[in-house]
Order: sequence, then structure tokens, then C-alpha cells
Amino acid sequence: MHKTFFISDLHLTPSRPDITACFLHFMRYEAIHCDALYVLGDLFDFWVGDDDNSPFAKQVRAAFQALTSSGVPCYFIQGNRDFLLGKRFARQTGVTLLPEEHVIELYGRKAVILHGDTLCTADVSYQAFRKKVHQPWLQFIFNRLPMVLKRKIVSRIQSDIRSDKQTKQLEIMDVTPYEVVQVMHKHQVDLMIHGHTHRPNIHHDEVHQQTRIVLGDWYEQGSVLVVTPDDYALEHRDFTL
Repeated sequence: MHKTFFISDLHLTPSRPDITACFLHFMRYEAIHCDALYVLGDLFDFWVGDDDNSPFAKQVRAAFQALTSSGVPCYFIQGNRDFLLGKRFARQTGVTLLPEEHVIELYGRKAVILHGDTLCTADVSYQAFRKKVHQPWLQFIFNRLPMVLKRKIVSRIQSDIRSDKQTKQLEIMDVTPYEVVQVMHKHQVDLMIHGHTHRPNIHHDEVHQQTRIVLGDWYEQGSVLVVTPDDYALEHRDFTL
């Protein structure tokens, strides 16, 4: 049976072995049988750089390498937690890095896929932060810092992100409807798939005749969008294997 998988917002970290175990099981026993796997950002709670050679990082890389070596294509769009994941990771794992907005053909239907953070235009402070950290010169400098220093900086950033979220209204951190319509119009598609907001749902816009599928996070259970030639569904995966 033909099927394509989409996942995002796993936020993998050594401190959550239950999430990692579910992910590895998914890769080994489910993704191996799909037509393609799309990872739409925030695979990691924070990716400090492709030079991370910790046992945890090696374990995740090995899972992707095993999948792509088996012949299953895997595509990756960077999120706001793994924007430093780059060409070295791609070479080591066989995954294909995609731009922040990308149009695919999904069993005869075109869809635009993205992480989703660029749709949240009302979150002005986040968009300013995003613009800053995506500057090539800043990433160039950060990637050349010692791993110990990079981890300290990341720890501070994570703390700031948690504090910032606590003071924001939920509506501000969700997508801007106008931006969704504009992006779909720009790419001439009626289907959008994204993550980031942690609000899994399938939205049908009757006015614009558009469908937007929001992927779920992996905090309490795994979340996978399964697309077949005839249908699509958001499915859960239990952490207790």
C-alpha cells in the first residue's frame, strides 16, 4: 500500500528517552515501508550543530542513515529548534534538505510544506529573533565555537524561549490566517502541511477552497500524518512500546 509520512515537533532530547524510543521504533518498523518521509522541523529540542558527536546525536543520525540506505527517501525542512542542521548532517544521513517553503506532488495533488513558524506573523518578537539567528555570519561564528560553549549558549536560549512563551497569548503564537492564504496563493496550491504550533488539526477553508493540515508534537504521544493516494489522517503513536 502506498503511503507517505509527515512528522514534526518531536523535540528529541536525551532527557526524554521515551520520545526517542518511539521515534526509533517508528523509523525501524514503519517508515521503512513508506514511499517517503518528510520531517517538517523541530526534530530536536535544539540542534547545536552538525559537529555534535554525542551518543544521542549518533543514534539519531544512524536511524536516518539506515532508512535512506534501505531506499526510502527522506526530506527535511529546518524548524526553529534545528535551523543549524545542515549539509554535513545531510551527507551523513542521506536526507535531502528542502527550503523553508517547498511544493511537492502528493499522489497527484500539489501541496506546499513548511515548518510553520513563518506563518505566525503576529508573534513579532519571535520573528525578530528568527531573522537574527538566520543571518549567515552569525551562524558561521556559532558553528566554530567549542561544543561546550555552544551548549551553554543554547541552554540560555532555551530558558529565554520558555520564559517568553509563558507571557504570550496563545493566539499570538498561532498562524495568521491571511498569511496562510497568501502562501498558498503564491504557490498555487490548495493543500498546506506544517507543524510548529503544536495544534494538530485538519482545517478546511470553504471560502478559499483550501485545506491546511497541522502536524502534532511528540510530547505525550507520537504524531504522524499518513497520506495515501485516497486519503489522509493524523495518527497517534503510543510511547509505551
